[in-house]
Amino acid sequence: MQEKIKIALVDDHTLFRSGLASLLSEFEEIVIVFEAVNGSDLQSKIKKNEDVQLILMDINMPVVDGFAATKWIKEHYPHIYVLALSMFEDEKSIINMIKAGANGYLLKESKPSEVLIAIKAMLEKGFYVNELVSGRLLVSIKNEEPKNILTEKELTFLQYCASELTYKEIASLMNVSPRTVDNYRESLFAKLNLKSRTGLVVYGIKNDLIKI
Repeated sequence: MQEKIKIALVDDHTLFRSGLASLLSEFEEIVIVFEAVNGSDLQSKIKKNEDVQLILMDINMPVVDGFAATKWIKEHYPHIYVLALSMFEDEKSIINMIKAGANGYLLKESKPSEVLIAIKAMLEKGFYVNELVSGRLLVSIKNEEPKNILTEKELTFLQYCASELTYKEIASLMNVSPRTVDNYRESLFAKLNLKSRTGLVVYGIKNDLIKI
């Protein structure tokens, strides 16, 4: 029997949160471990439920919002994926959630089937980027310093890409699993619209992200 994907929902709108919980519970692959009303509530509940694999995170919430809550999760539970759920499709919200460490971004009007696709993609590849997000990211990269949309780990990985090291050796140096390194690579490919290690290195050198 396939193990279920353990999920937490964080949203201050009770009707939306309950509706999403009941829609997602119809998928046999998913189990909702807990629900939280804001980032502060999440912080207290996650301590008793550290086996959660993925959090569906609202952005605009009282007390502790989605940006701060995502940052906190990534600092204390880096293995947990965060899928941002928002009413907004503005660049700033998307970029700031990605900067905070979110692994994906969906609009609240998305169909439940797309939420499931995003969840599975994140567990498989470490991130989920749909057309909306990749379009906004590319616009943002053109308007903003590239290093602002890459995480610290991605920048470290990018630096190692310019060496003779294999991905397995890079994983060892970064104290992460080879699979995590694969996730960094795939995330950079998606964010920067590139397809190869050479492309990453060239991009890194051009934008002063790699020190030779």
